[in-house]
Amino acid sequence: MKSWTRREFGRSTGAMVLAGLGPRLAASESKARVVVVGGGIGGATAAKYLAVSAPTIEVTLVEPKPNYTTCFFSNLYLAGLCSLESLTHGYETLAQRYGINVIHDSVAAVDPVAKTVGLKSGPKLPYDRVVVAPGIAFNYEALAGYDEAATQVIPHAWNAGLQTQLLRRQLESMEDGGVFVLVAPPNPFRCPPAPYERASLVAYYFKQHKPRSRILILDAKDSFNAQDLFLDAWGRHYRGMIEWLPAQFTGGIKAIDVKERSVKTASETFKAAVANVIPPQMAGQFAQQNGLVDHSGWCPIDPITFESTLQPGIHVVGDASSAGDMPKSAFVANSQAKACAFAISAALTGSERQSSHLFNTCYTFLSPDDAVSNAISFKPAAGTIKIVDNFVSQVQESAENRHRAAREAQSWYSAFTRDTFG
Repeated sequence: MKSWTRREFGRSTGAMVLAGLGPRLAASESKARVVVVGGGIGGATAAKYLAVSAPTIEVTLVEPKPNYTTCFFSNLYLAGLCSLESLTHGYETLAQRYGINVIHDSVAAVDPVAKTVGLKSGPKLPYDRVVVAPGIAFNYEALAGYDEAATQVIPHAWNAGLQTQLLRRQLESMEDGGVFVLVAPPNPFRCPPAPYERASLVAYYFKQHKPRSRILILDAKDSFNAQDLFLDAWGRHYRGMIEWLPAQFTGGIKAIDVKERSVKTASETFKAAVANVIPPQMAGQFAQQNGLVDHSGWCPIDPITFESTLQPGIHVVGDASSAGDMPKSAFVANSQAKACAFAISAALTGSERQSSHLFNTCYTFLSPDDAVSNAISFKPAAGTIKIVDNFVSQVQESAENRHRAAREAQSWYSAFTRDTFG
């Protein structure tokens, strides 16, 4: 069984250069200041690796919440296979071990002329560079009948926490024999396999507790990530329980009727006992308000430094960035943040610039003992970021391999969150 360690994460994304940077940076008299906005995977990783790679840089992390709950692995919570507490991480280690100034506040705006980050509580933080990790926002205008208020009746559960708890309570109170309707969003969106992993693990829960229930996936797309792996697994584990309807079959999602708890497509209206609508997505609100978003709804960046091409001096990492072939995933956010941190360290301290090592790996559960994985490496090329190599699990794999992947996924989660939060 493979056991993931922090060293492996660092090695896969370039952290091995730290040993070479340390002595030179320690001698530097730089007092540069970097403010990191957003304490999700991208922001927390950037803050930590800035502090580690360049101890003379003053690093401040601004995040309104005291803890971060990972959206990845939250489908296990919906299936009753883990607690939400086990997916929740604080910032104490980043402050105490790495000397990061952690401020729990919201950012009002970034002033790129004065080079200050204004906090909603009043103070302004001067900076030499800013790293922002604004994550995603939901494009409610693209889905008639569904808005933020509607999420209290029909949750999206695409930000882990209260929304995930609400969806789980609804699944638990649903009568056996009901239909769980899941609306999958158009591309691009956070974590491409996750809607279908959710269907798999909810089916597992139904199989244990409500075996007459069914799952209907109404997709905004005609195909989805790792489709052959999911269709194979649904046939083996949940025969007759999951039905997937692509947009070409339904004519696409037209509206949500919150009062009736139903989804209208071009061809039919589907009534749900429990509905889960994952809306279309775009870069987080902070990015939109600070001039970091282009016509695509996402943030264009330099593929090496992750500096915004619209706002010099501001770097964007994680789901909000428009990063070529890189998917919007937690590991990608972590990888981008490290590359960004090393680039900023080099720029502010005069140390040698290192080449980027961009990587993604993730595990997807089809059942508690059946998981698949992928590993993809990328490199900057022709002004964007391209895939250079990849591994993806295959349909024909043995049950032993899948069981091993499920166990590896647990150690992956532990090592990955330690690498991010301390």
